[in-house]
Amino acid sequence: MEPQLGPKAAGLGPGWPVLLLWVSALSCSLSSLASPSPSLVPRSRTSYNFGRTFLGLDKCNACIGTSICKKFFKEEIRFDSWLASPLGLPPDYLPSYPANYSDDSKTWRPVEVSRLVSKQQSDISDRRICASAAAPKTCSIERILRKTRRFQKWLQAKRLTPDLVQGLPSPFLRCPSQRLLDRVVRRYAEVADAGSIFMDHFTDRDKLRLLYTLAVNAHPILLQIFPGAEGWPLPKYLGSCGRLAVSTSTSPLRDFYGAAPDQAADLAYQLLGVLESLRSNDLNYFFYFTHVDAGTFGIFNNGHLFIRDASALGVIDKQEGSPAAAGAGESKDIFSCLLSGCQAELPSCYTIPEKQSLVLVCRQLLPRLLQGKFPSPVQEEIDTALAQCGEGAHPDPEVLRAASRLKDILRPLRTCDPRFAYRYPDCKYNDKF
Repeated sequence: MEPQLGPKAAGLGPGWPVLLLWVSALSCSLSSLASPSPSLVPRSRTSYNFGRTFLGLDKCNACIGTSICKKFFKEEIRFDSWLASPLGLPPDYLPSYPANYSDDSKTWRPVEVSRLVSKQQSDISDRRICASAAAPKTCSIERILRKTRRFQKWLQAKRLTPDLVQGLPSPFLRCPSQRLLDRVVRRYAEVADAGSIFMDHFTDRDKLRLLYTLAVNAHPILLQIFPGAEGWPLPKYLGSCGRLAVSTSTSPLRDFYGAAPDQAADLAYQLLGVLESLRSNDLNYFFYFTHVDAGTFGIFNNGHLFIRDASALGVIDKQEGSPAAAGAGESKDIFSCLLSGCQAELPSCYTIPEKQSLVLVCRQLLPRLLQGKFPSPVQEEIDTALAQCGEGAHPDPEVLRAASRLKDILRPLRTCDPRFAYRYPDCKYNDKF
């Protein structure tokens, strides 16, 4: 079977599944490049000679991961842009690249290669690392990071403890409990024999790879430790290479702002349900967003809504709590400043309100999805509930009640038909769906 076009190139509707290759960073905007069938591309090895620079392997062999590198070098990930220039790599300044992916070189699936930071931001980060060691503008990132005081502490550590991640900028590590960090080590997919809370089986490069990933973007780590297969609203992690991480992905929520009223109601209802599961779940973790945008959430081809970008997701352990010293007297080093410089002090773990994610979503996303979609007086009821849900000055209980009221309004506006395959035909026989 020859490779098939990506969903947008083939003219399919929003929501068709793609695989997403994440480059470590903080935000993303997708671009779609239509092209002829990949079957027209000659399978010449020189056409698929991935540059070490493109993957980031020229400066850091221990950045993010290596588990998916064979896919690149075995020509099982093929960029659509090679149709136009089969001997060249895609431009490195684009935020994303449509491509095709295969497990056996026979059956292909559409993929998308996306950067979570611009090439310019990535270059600034690399120069900052070189400057920290008074090295030339171009240097071995890995060699310099290995010599840092923080990494030397990692080398001696048998277990990942809160002091080892203190000062890292990711909201995921703002309030780290030992239980959460043990989960990171136990489920880290870039090492063999995962399952232990101790790092005895980690090589030096494995430790640097994990540290770099946590410092730059915890999105791949969150996908590994809270997998969708266990009911978490996150896509599946497939692997990574250099500064690229591979996961199943979704069409961004922005593609559905013009959706029909029943589909808009369904997506808004799901989104409120996702936030509810992040506040209250069996593992007793409280997840919160530091910011959201139209690419934070996405939709699979079956209509199911997931978190598409977890880079702005923080985690607080309600069962174990956070270390007493969390957020106090944090020491800054090069790992604290890789992307956006040494940031100002973040809020204390104990000041994150339960309403935070709801306020962000009700203020910034749901109005774009629900505005002007329904007849009176339903639209007025929705607008009133949204305004109350998005009011940050209101106390937590009031915002939570507004969100619950909004769900009650949206529930009967959803329809039961094959477009919503994630709950069809169950919705015909059970009011739960």
